[in-house]
This record gives sequence, structure tokens and C-alpha cells, in this order.
Amino acid sequence: MPAPRKYPDELRERAVREVRTTGRPIAHVAKDLGIHKEALRGWVRQAEADAGERDDRLTTAEPEELKQLTPLRESGVEVRANEILKAASASFAAELDRPRTRPTR
Repeated sequence: MPAPRKYPDELRERAVREVRTTGRPIAHVAKDLGIHKEALRGWVRQAEADAGERDDRLTTAEPEELKQLTPLRESGVEVRANEILKAASASFAAELDRPRTRPTR
């Protein structure tokens, strides 16, 4: 469960709208509204991503879509492959732990 939000949604929306419509610096708007400037900077970036103005962040809806696309359980093939890899790594580790003997001439 995500952590509770420190700032109400209405304040977040108002602050983002003010930055985007007035063009005032984020730090000034944040100070006027009593918000931490880095929190407001993140909100503005997310609003830009949601509006399609940024491509370096996921939109608000995309993380939920990714969760739905990811299977909840591993398939049997993946489980078997992991078992094989674990056995192989244990075998290699055991071989590395054995003391080496010099061949006699």
C-alpha cells in the first residue's frame, strides 16, 4: 500500500496549474503555497508526462497497465529453468571449493 499523501490533491493540482499557466519559477510558487520545491517539481514533471510533453517518464496510467501485463506467477518453464541454474551454480561452486592437487610426474 502506498504511503499517505502529505499534500491534498486540490493543492497539488492548483500548484501545478499555477506553474504551468503563469510561467513563474517552481521555487517561488512552492514557497508561496508552503510546498517543498522538489515535490512541486516532481508534480510538474508528471503533469507534463501525462500531457505528452515529456517522454522520459511514464504517464500516471502506464504503471497500472504494466502491472496488468506482468503475469502474477512464474510459468512452469521459468521455475524449471531456475532450478537448473541453481543446481549448476552449486556444482560450479563446489568445484571451485575443492583443493587442487598437483599432478605427480
